[in-house]
Amino acid sequence: MTFREVETLFHEFGHGLQHMLTTVDERDAAGICGVEWDAVELPSQFMESWCLHRDTLMQMARHYETGAVLPEELYMKLREARTFRAASQMLRQLQFGMIDMALHHGYDPDGGETVFDVERRVLSITSLIPPLPENRFLCSFAHIFAGGYAAGYYSYKWAEVLSADAFAAFEEVGLEDAEGLQRTGRKFRDTVLALGGSQHPLQVFRAFRGRDPDPAALLKQSGL
Repeated sequence: MTFREVETLFHEFGHGLQHMLTTVDERDAAGICGVEWDAVELPSQFMESWCLHRDTLMQMARHYETGAVLPEELYMKLREARTFRAASQMLRQLQFGMIDMALHHGYDPDGGETVFDVERRVLSITSLIPPLPENRFLCSFAHIFAGGYAAGYYSYKWAEVLSADAFAAFEEVGLEDAEGLQRTGRKFRDTVLALGGSQHPLQVFRAFRGRDPDPAALLKQSGL
């Protein structure tokens, strides 16, 4: 498996855990059912963070023929790759979310401004390089027109905020502290993984973290 495939495996397993460990009896609010769009990726993206946890990765990252453990040099390259151009990638996602929201909230097609004018207005504060005059990216931005993300593209980045802050709870107790990890893991299981759509996701997050989400965890995770 490639490392990207390992991340995908952990990601989808996060969704599976939320289904398997639900304590909600009503089907439409159990597991990931009924969870608001901007929080449904919390368990899955949270699980991805464990792919770069040394002890977790080294238990499975072995050569398929020799059984040799992943070399330290390659492990460090994987960690460094995570933050490569992280600021550019974050700015790009924020740009997409801002364009989506600008078009679906407050845009008047009869107001003299085209959708491309709206895009250029957002790009003026989010793009390091001015767009080409013939840029027509919006024509292929299927997510927000035919992909179910209209006025919801921001949820990609917001879910990262939630997942990074959730993982930070484990970092705070110490990733080498087995008892602390188990204690925090049980709390995560009993809240995020158990409650599904039975409560508002902010209430669920507060039950686990004891406070509202903090974007600082994502900035730290991204090396920013």
